[in-house]
Amino acid sequence: MVKSYYLGLDIGGTKCAVLAGTDQMEILDRVQFATETVKGPDYAISKLVSATESMIGKFGLENLNTIGISCGGLLDSRRGIIQSPPNLPGWDNIEIVKMLKEKIDVPVFLQNDANACALAEWRFGAGKGVQNMIFLTFGSGMGAGLILDGRLYPGTNDLGGEVGHIRLEDDGPEGFGKKGSFEGFCSGNGIPQLAREVIRKKVDNGEHPDILEKINDMGKLTTKELAEAANGGDETAREIFKISGSYLGKGLSLLIDILNPERIVIGSVYARNPHLFEEACRKVIEREAIPSAAAVCEVVPAALGDKVGDYASLSVAMTR
Repeated sequence: MVKSYYLGLDIGGTKCAVLAGTDQMEILDRVQFATETVKGPDYAISKLVSATESMIGKFGLENLNTIGISCGGLLDSRRGIIQSPPNLPGWDNIEIVKMLKEKIDVPVFLQNDANACALAEWRFGAGKGVQNMIFLTFGSGMGAGLILDGRLYPGTNDLGGEVGHIRLEDDGPEGFGKKGSFEGFCSGNGIPQLAREVIRKKVDNGEHPDILEKINDMGKLTTKELAEAANGGDETAREIFKISGSYLGKGLSLLIDILNPERIVIGSVYARNPHLFEEACRKVIEREAIPSAAAVCEVVPAALGDKVGDYASLSVAMTR
């Protein structure tokens, strides 16, 4: 018999999930469905509400503590409004918290996915046990969630942690609408841009790098393909990740100097291939960061892997 549980809603551009779980992260039930953004927000929201009501019917309203929502993109966590995320076209000023509270009389909390994942890694993953932690998404983009003095820091209007916008060079791969940005050099969308530039320069210098034989379409090159080539020993691919790693070290040095964290937890691309970045990253941190701040900061891969989305939405529910 379930005595106490939480509900988590994970809203993404490709898929959504609703799950019930305990404060020990025992997943009691889970429903997933395609977001189908072409059908507009009403389609996904109706399915979210239906799944939520179904789980409450199964586990009881009296046993439900809170509901947490994790959603990518811009939002207003204080008012519970989703504000036109780029991966959710048509989701303009959606009062998601109000919609749920009108149906279900329990507290509902909303956070962006970087903050939600930071809470998850802090409570249950690689950040467990520290008071000051930075979580970096390092997925298709680069965002951060900040845990400072044992609390999530969202910023004045939920823009705390938008580290991908930091410009590391005057020019370079574009991310977050800015060339030479942290996101440009260190993200799943940015690394292929960097690769095309590195390969082009080699070809212009009369070289024919081996990686050209392994790539079917340079215009559709992915970070996954590059990682596979690097792990297979391709020197050009390894060079590309070293460059990205150097800029990762540059970005982390700024964060270490400003926020003095105990731990920096990095997800997705980095977490799957930390060995491709670590050496170059560490060398830059040793050169650039305040030594005493760098000495107390660990840089580690995220621990939750594919479970992070589920843990994230439930962690929002657990963190008032």
